[in-house]
Amino acid sequence: MTACIVPPSRLTREDDVTTAILLENIHQSATTRLDEAGLKVERRTGALAGTELREVLASHDLIGIRSATHLRADDIRSAPELLSIGCFCIGTSQVDLEAATAAGIPVFNAPFSNTRSVAELVVSEAVMLLRRIPEKNALAHAGKWAKGASGSFEARGKTIAIVGYGNIGSQVGVLAESMGMRVVYYDVLARLSHGSARAAGSLEEAVAHADVVTLHVPATPRTRNMIDAGVLASFRPGAILINASRGSVVDIPALAAALREKRLGGAAIDVFPEEPKTNHDPFVSELQNLPNVLLTPHVGGSTEEAQENIGTEVAAKLVNFLNTGGTVGAVNFPEVDPGPLLAPARLLNVHNNAPGALAALNTLLAQDGVNINGQHLQTRGSTGYVVTDLDRAPSEGLVAALRAHTGFVRSRVVLK
Repeated sequence: MTACIVPPSRLTREDDVTTAILLENIHQSATTRLDEAGLKVERRTGALAGTELREVLASHDLIGIRSATHLRADDIRSAPELLSIGCFCIGTSQVDLEAATAAGIPVFNAPFSNTRSVAELVVSEAVMLLRRIPEKNALAHAGKWAKGASGSFEARGKTIAIVGYGNIGSQVGVLAESMGMRVVYYDVLARLSHGSARAAGSLEEAVAHADVVTLHVPATPRTRNMIDAGVLASFRPGAILINASRGSVVDIPALAAALREKRLGGAAIDVFPEEPKTNHDPFVSELQNLPNVLLTPHVGGSTEEAQENIGTEVAAKLVNFLNTGGTVGAVNFPEVDPGPLLAPARLLNVHNNAPGALAALNTLLAQDGVNINGQHLQTRGSTGYVVTDLDRAPSEGLVAALRAHTGFVRSRVVLK
């Protein structure tokens, strides 16, 4: 079982059940995994915000979200008993990671589970746009017959520029190259090329000669509107833009202008700066009703296979953290892998990364007469995280001393 030292009542309740709430219709595989671990799971189909969100944060130990629920600093600070956050997706920009770290809350995501699904969508959209299928489909539905080869091209022999060559971008390159496309990529980090992919020295260099440009970058201040009017002017005339990364990456009015002026040959956009919270809310975009434009409702990773894998992966990380204190895979936290609990008790301590923090913890343990069986410490920035195996459960006096220490953010005890 797990017990949280803050508040101390959690230590003395032997029947205490850890609770989790999963929002936004997270796949059933997550519920199954959490159920198997003995957690009480509540599910909601939609996103939450405001007072309703804070109410569920205050009444649950874990929360699972996708991209529509935003956990801001005030939300996180309102839930002092929240143990961990699971982002059942790739991105974590919907969570204030700095606030979560300051509160001692690790955040987990699924950086690999929907890679194939997104990559397949991107490559298939490239083929559809090169063949001008969206506008021909729209004309056919309108009763117009537009048979002809003008403006339609094979993918083979064309150049695809991949902006962001991480897990998804590199997989796009592998699939595109298998179809005979030339692959060039640009990334702010040094990346190992796959196949015959070639690195470009700048964003402008990458897009200048590409027939297709696809974006796979995170949402950061640096990437906000990185594809603006100036960069779009660097595109090859008739080029195609695909964005299945984050909605903030593309300047939508600038893209719409380039499409209307026929400087670009088409676009496929799966993510938008503002997205409806639910399927019942209206969707409005300047890109609607433009020819050779594919608009999809943020479904890049929305396949049954990907969602099942994501549910299993993130839930497993949450359970591992609850049961062992392990934080491998946390996006905002020192990564510690202490392994299974073999000692009678394990103390998880998050503290300010300052000289003397570990000595202070060990001194308190010694004063309580607790022997240390093993200890694992890692730091990241201003945060330190130490996992200590003990020969017995800490006393009430030690609990109070841990809570009172100004250098400690939070502590939790796992009992065998």
